[in-house]
Amino acid sequence: ENFLQNTSAHFFSNSHDAFASLSTLNLSSFTKLMKKLEELHPEASRDKIVDALLEVKKNNKGILSGLSISSIVERTSVVL
Repeated sequence: ENFLQNTSAHFFSNSHDAFASLSTLNLSSFTKLMKKLEELHPEASRDKIVDALLEVKKNNKGILSGLSISSIVERTSVVL
């Protein structure tokens, strides 16, 4: 899926800033991904989930394009 591409490495103070800085974002995929991660990790704040998601992106050469939602969930869960 075309998801979360072309984001430069920035520090985000909250998930809204991260969301606003993620270009070419597929909103329905992001919403689905966040919902799944929030269900799997109820102890994690939304900001912590976004930080983990950005870490996965960083570890994948700065892109998430080409990874399935399930792969992104799995990798983000490892970070969390």
